[in-house]
Amino acid sequence: MSLSRRQIIEAGAATGALALLNAPLLAAIADPAPRSHPDRVPVPAAPRVAVDPSIDPRMVARARAAFDRHRSALTHIDVVGIADFTKPSNESRFYLLDTNSGRVTRHLVAHGRGSDPAHTGFLQRFSNQVHSEASSDGAYVIGDYYPGRYGRSMRVRGLDYSNSNAESRAIVVHSAWYAEPGVLAGNGRLGRSEGCFALPHTSLQEVLARLGPGHFLYADRLS
Repeated sequence: MSLSRRQIIEAGAATGALALLNAPLLAAIADPAPRSHPDRVPVPAAPRVAVDPSIDPRMVARARAAFDRHRSALTHIDVVGIADFTKPSNESRFYLLDTNSGRVTRHLVAHGRGSDPAHTGFLQRFSNQVHSEASSDGAYVIGDYYPGRYGRSMRVRGLDYSNSNAESRAIVVHSAWYAEPGVLAGNGRLGRSEGCFALPHTSLQEVLARLGPGHFLYADRLS
């Protein structure tokens, strides 16, 4: 039985064979000379740092594969963002992952109303269609800051076929009243965006500071 590249990657992740997204940490540094040579000092292998287990290892594996595919589009790789839409909106499912330490900070994030028409709190489907008001899955690169309807925000550019219309749909990262913890406390779930990554105001400040232009963002849902 042949396995797809995704299945192979996820199988490795499930067994705990994880490495960080930061490319220098993914491969061991080869010893440039035989260890027996008396005048050469062996170069140690690069460390493999474990990713915080609060992120599902299968999601990390998918994000890592997407990161590898789109590495040339990125200018900063110290921090990456991962939105795990497998989880409901009442859970902190937006992760900022430090690629040097494996540590994460977790934040609430809303999904699009077109992805959850009945407002169940669970993302039901993704869409890349204009006017769908749905969230799109795939890899993104963070674009410029701009002053938007909800204050300072960040544009994103979709890097995959599944999110290629992100710019024309005006999908961005911003704060919103319906993504605040108070809404969650009152309704048991967040409100819905029009496909944007909508976060609480306090969370957005950290995202703006750490996940600026040129950084990688990945959104997906595990089946």
